[in-house]
Amino acid sequence: MDPSSTLIFIICAFILGGALIVGKNSIPPSLKRWMALTAIVMILIAFFLIVFSFLNMGSSI
Repeated sequence: MDPSSTLIFIICAFILGGALIVGKNSIPPSLKRWMALTAIVMILIAFFLIVFSFLNMGSSI
């Protein structure tokens, strides 16, 4: 797995989550639900990739 693309995905997922928190009053309610679900899924995948990369580093030693 390419570490640079993983890092870019992790940064984008957290930026999307932060942008939704900061702009929660300006997003229409119908769009807010789907964007929040997308952000949650992306952040969960990002956490999984972080844990996977730590486990993968430990096995290469």
